[in-house]
This record gives sequence, structure tokens and C-alpha cells, in this order.
Amino acid sequence: MGDLTASLTASVGAEYVLVDDAISEDYGHDEALTVAPVMPAAVVRPGSTEDVRAILGVAAEHRVPITARGSGTGLSGACTPHADGIVVSFERMNAILEIDTENHVAVVQPGVTLAQLDEALAPLGLSYPVYPGEYSASLGGNVATNAGGMRAVKYGVTRHQVLGLEAVLPTGEVIRTGGKFVKATTGYDLTQLIIGSEGTLALVTEATLRLYPRTPFTATILAPFTSLDAVTHAIPRIVASGIGPMILEYIDMVTLGAITAHVGLDLGIPDDIRETALAYLVVMMEQTTDERLDEDVAALAEQLAELDAIDVYVLPGGAAASLIDAREKSFWVAKANNADDIVDVVVPRASLPEFMETVAGIASETGSWIAGCGHAGDGNVHLSVFQADRDTRSAVMTRLFRAGMDLGGAISGEHGIGRAKRSYFLALEDPAKLALMRRIKTAFDPHGILNPGALLDDEVTV
Repeated sequence: MGDLTASLTASVGAEYVLVDDAISEDYGHDEALTVAPVMPAAVVRPGSTEDVRAILGVAAEHRVPITARGSGTGLSGACTPHADGIVVSFERMNAILEIDTENHVAVVQPGVTLAQLDEALAPLGLSYPVYPGEYSASLGGNVATNAGGMRAVKYGVTRHQVLGLEAVLPTGEVIRTGGKFVKATTGYDLTQLIIGSEGTLALVTEATLRLYPRTPFTATILAPFTSLDAVTHAIPRIVASGIGPMILEYIDMVTLGAITAHVGLDLGIPDDIRETALAYLVVMMEQTTDERLDEDVAALAEQLAELDAIDVYVLPGGAAASLIDAREKSFWVAKANNADDIVDVVVPRASLPEFMETVAGIASETGSWIAGCGHAGDGNVHLSVFQADRDTRSAVMTRLFRAGMDLGGAISGEHGIGRAKRSYFLALEDPAKLALMRRIKTAFDPHGILNPGALLDDEVTV
């Protein structure tokens, strides 16, 4: 340990290397419910790409695992370190290097947060559209997990917004992928390979992001339905209508009650409606003028009535913002209510009714309580699982994941695999795909020092 600390100190300076009691507990975990915290041997806070390169050189020499860390807001345990390993915390690399208003791109370091970027873009009339529900999240963490969020129905997820990367390989090379352009057919797309790899292939030190004009006018509609089935059947029709919602979310009645109570929000829904409604649809639209927005709202209200919504409420600005904020905090509400696990399965959106019917059956058969909400427009279902018995809960999770995959979906839509879902991923995924992923991992990281044990069941090699 002394040799390792001395090497790290020589590489980045003593003030940026933390060991023993100097390491805060925050460095030992993210927000995953089922992954125990682990305190690393050292935390290093690089200030440049060259620092990152030097740290990786030390780790390769000593054969110690490296875990990259942004803001620690992840939900899959992907930034949980090893007890004998190094956490590379990107908190110092938090500069917005460029905002190019001509090409509509921003170049940022990995420690830049979504809130920081949005504050810089707002005066320029620009926006970065990926908001996974926590504005303190870092762009580096978003790249690592391919973060999504409520706006994905219109804008897609992180991989649709990252045009290029600078990254350091564990073998010491610094590579640049992509650039300030939106298309290329020049060899393998290394940008897309690194996005979503959960820190197992390379450490990202810069990201070039696509920006959009900031749309000035928005409206939020809340529509109660008598059943979740009615909501899920309405979703494909709304998307097909051409209205183009920015946000299209479903929330079951239990979750709506919990999240609005959490933020002290009264939506003014009459008692008779609240007693009848079992699920709600939340639709946010944006437009360049008030007139166009009013036309979209009227068209949507008419369509919702035809789709058997009990009523349609156009929320005032303050209530709308509060409801979206409450929805974004749904994980914290589940955590406060002692949820045992969470699920973010994604299925084709037209398969949502079938998937949710299966969820209800699994809950009933296992004596579990499963409640939630989801990014209905892109089929990403967020569920809180309340089942105290570990073996029963494991069976429930396996059945939920298998049900999603059987419908053409995937285990995770945006949280990632990390350590929390690794065992399910390895048990349910195609063995041929897993073998290919391991070969790719070895090509990037021959000694397995980058985040071993996250995603795959790899270990550091001598």
C-alpha cells in the first residue's frame, strides 16, 4: 500500500490522493439499494487527461482495480470500488471547455454536472436534453451508464447526444473518437462502444455533446384513467398521432400519491376522480409559439377523451413543474418507503400492456408488492419491489427481467447493470453475446483493471 500511495502521489500530487481516514464514506457507494458500500484503498482526484493517464499507469503496474466515479448518483452499484482498489473521482475535472453555438455542441470534462451545463446554456438559448432525474449527476457518469430520463421519448438517450469522446485506455493510450459532426462511416464506432460500458473499457476525459435550441413554451397535461391497462394501450396511439410529446409518463395511483405527498403537492384532483383513477398519464409538450402549443394541447385533450381518459387537466406552470420534479424524485420516495429493490426494464412500448399484466401476476403469485411509474413513451418501466424475503425477491426479479426480455426488451433501460443486476444479466443474457463482450473487454483492458466485477464477472489478472 505504501508503494502504491507513493506512486500515486508522485503522479498527481499528495493533496489529490486520499487514503485511510481521509476517504469519505461517500466514495464507497452509489445509490444502489442492494450493493453494500466498500471503502477503497485510495481515492485519486485527477485534474487533467495526463493525470488520468498517469493513474492508469500506476494501476497497471501494481495490478490494482480502478473504479471511475462522477457524482455517485447511479442506481446499479457500478461505481462501488474494491477494497484493494483506487477510486478515480472526476470532481476536479469539471470544466465546460467549449460551447460552440455555430455547430450546436458543447465540449465538457466528465465532472461537469447537468445543472452546471444547463446554467451555462440557458443564457444562450440552448439546452442539453438528457435529464435522468438528478441534476447533480455528472456528464461522465451519464456517458458511463448511457443515462436516459423522461425526455427520451423525443430526444433519445445519452448515446444519441454524444458526438465524440476523449478517453484514456488502461494500456496508456489517449484516443479521440467522433467529433463535431453527426454522421460518419469510418471504421468501428468506438464512441458508441464506450458509452454505456460502465467504466469497464476506458476512462472518459472529455465528451462532445449535441445541443438544441431551448424551446420557450411548454404545457403539461395530466389524464387519469380507470386502469393501468387503459393507460398502456393509449401510449402507442398518442405517439403515433404526430403530436410529438417531450415527456410521456405513466404513474400508478399509489406512486402518484406517494410522490406528491413527498413534495407537498396538491394537484386539485376532485375526490370522485381520485377514488376512481387507478393510473395517470403525464404528457408534456413544447413548442416555439403559444399558438402552436394551444393547438397541440387541444388536439391531445380530444385524443385523450377518445382513449377513455376520465378527465384531462392542463396543469398551471407551478403545479406542472412540481409534478415533474416529484416524478423525478420517485426513487427517493421508494427508498424512503423501504423498497427492497428497483427495476428499470425496457420493452417495446406497444408491449407495455402485456408486460404490466405479467408484473401483476408475478406480484400476486409471490405475495409481493410491485408499484411504480415509467417512461411510457419509450417503454422504460420503473418498478419498486417490496419483498423482504431474499430468495423470493431474487425469483421475482428474475421473472420480471425474463418477462421483459421475452417481449423483445432488455434488463435495464437506463440504470445499467453494475453490480446490482450482474448476476441476472449473466444468467439471462445470450452466452455468445457475453463471450463477445468479454473479448472486447480484454482487447481494451488486457489486465482487467477497469471496474472488474461490474457488468461482467471478470477479475484483475497478473
